[in-house]
Amino acid sequence: MATPVNNELLTRPDNTSGRVISSSKLPDEVKGTKRVRRSHRQIRTENVFRRTLIIVGLTMVVLVLGILITLIVQSTPSIKSLGAAYLWGKTWDPVRDIYGALPFLVGTILTSFLALAISIPFSFAVAIFLGEYYPKGWFPDLLKNTVELIAAVPSVIYGFWGLAVLVPIVRSFESSIGVSSIGYGIFSSSLILAVMIIPYAASLGRSMIQMVPSNLKEGAYALGATRWEVIRSVILPYTKSGLFAGVLLSLGRALGETMAVTMVIGNTSFMPKNIFSTGNTMASVIANELPEADKTVYNSALIELGLVLFLVTVVINMIGKRVISRFTN
Repeated sequence: MATPVNNELLTRPDNTSGRVISSSKLPDEVKGTKRVRRSHRQIRTENVFRRTLIIVGLTMVVLVLGILITLIVQSTPSIKSLGAAYLWGKTWDPVRDIYGALPFLVGTILTSFLALAISIPFSFAVAIFLGEYYPKGWFPDLLKNTVELIAAVPSVIYGFWGLAVLVPIVRSFESSIGVSSIGYGIFSSSLILAVMIIPYAASLGRSMIQMVPSNLKEGAYALGATRWEVIRSVILPYTKSGLFAGVLLSLGRALGETMAVTMVIGNTSFMPKNIFSTGNTMASVIANELPEADKTVYNSALIELGLVLFLVTVVINMIGKRVISRFTN
């Protein structure tokens, strides 16, 4: 076992001559022993950390599967009673036990994708402004904090704002273009959703743009490219997978929004004729009618709406990930 020694020279007879041995060799042995012990601790810590990650990952998988199984089990009476006609039925009348989910499916897709189309230009503009033009300074910090605050505002506040401010504006706009001036409807809910989902794509896009290697941009500038050409030919191609991931995240947020949409969409169970019509989403009709569902099939039909919404979200995310993979390759 190695023992500590002073930093002085020690001599040791070596057959015919005395050879000078530096004592600096001995502390290396001590360091080697400590290094071995430390490596053993690192290995144990690494194993514990790896097992913890595996347990957490399996827990999330079990949780998602548990939600899916619960929805399927609770939807069984509706599935047995209504069958596949439930998905393309256009009439929702709980009094006569007629349940068709197509108006709510169309309303969900219309509001979500219209909100996404409205929000994308603002999200990308904010991401490029904060990531490329003004990454530092008091004004960019203020804008970044403001955008992040949008995501933190409760959805019911957006609903109140929509009732007090947005609906009258939309009503005036509808009167000016010659459509029924209700104010409530898919268009109003899409505008609110667009505001709510801007921070998701904007924040992720800003982070991705700031991660673009500076030598790529400097090389483009050295070749005489303008700022717009660098953004178009260097930054956007480099960050396209991350930007699309932010768009996908925004879409997932829009699909599941409930309270703000419920307060301004009009809550009618008819097939929407256009984007200015009133309607319902799958989330809003569940929030409105589940407390009043006094029949087994009625309650099960509402839960089946939740199952359809779950599957629609999963399918859209799978398609989005496929597109991201194609973009990355």
